[in-house]
Amino acid sequence: MTTRFHKVAVVGAGAVGSFYGAMLARAGRQVVLIGRPPHVAAIERDGLKLDMAGRIETIRIDASTTLDAVRGADLVLFCVKSTDTDAVARELAPRLDPHAVVLSLQNGVENAATIARALRQTVVPAVVYVATAMGGPGIVRHFGRGDLVIGALDAGASGEPALAGVLHDLVALFAAAGVKVTISSDVTAELWSKLLVNCAYNAISALAQAPYARLAALPGIREVQALIVREVVALAQAEGVALDLEASLQAVERIARTMPAQYSSTAQDVARRKPSEIDHLNGFIARRGRELGVAVPVNQTLAALVKLVEAGHERTE
Repeated sequence: MTTRFHKVAVVGAGAVGSFYGAMLARAGRQVVLIGRPPHVAAIERDGLKLDMAGRIETIRIDASTTLDAVRGADLVLFCVKSTDTDAVARELAPRLDPHAVVLSLQNGVENAATIARALRQTVVPAVVYVATAMGGPGIVRHFGRGDLVIGALDAGASGEPALAGVLHDLVALFAAAGVKVTISSDVTAELWSKLLVNCAYNAISALAQAPYARLAALPGIREVQALIVREVVALAQAEGVALDLEASLQAVERIARTMPAQYSSTAQDVARRKPSEIDHLNGFIARRGRELGVAVPVNQTLAALVKLVEAGHERTE
């Protein structure tokens, strides 16, 4: 096991951050979860409950509500909502040790670059394939997968020995915790591929409050998803990112099989009447489509509908 990462801090410990923090803690790493007061209070009182593979395991793990808890961390799992990336990264800047590595476990394609603009430390983007949800304060539920794809933020730097060492140490760290991590030579394309899947599922799951298998069971929804995929592939091409259309369509179909019971993170946010990341998913596609002159009407419509639901929440609060 790598000795590079002694202390791990999870910033924004919701479902995804709590899951990976739990996996590392149960493998013997020193981990601190930084999250909201109810979650932290429950963990301090009862431990973190990991509901996984048909059993509930209690994991004793440090938790805090303050970003000061990142001090001394060798690795930071950056898991905040995309809307908060810039502000939290700036708050982290004076608290991080110079040698710390920041791993972005977030949706969207812009987060790692946003973090890197605020920090001097090494920032590594990760593509996250895991089905999780919060079961209440102090409880994280795992429904499937858990693998990560990582790579160099700047593809031209991927061969640098120092960065290559960091990437391989991350693979070893997570492997010891039972989490498969793959190094990609083009993580930007991987991020776009994940964004494409998010765009195909997140908004529809949110608007219908339905899991992925139920979406895939309806031919009409599959046709809408195919239109979304074609729009994202076209926009990616305009951005200089080559995505294979057939492989992208197959990836969307495969997600429903590997995560049939999963409700999207956007669906979970809408159900809790919380602001979602839609501006960084279908909303991002709509914005870049306008900027680059690429027609993306289905993504634009879905983003607008989710924003309409969120506006209704604001009026009733």
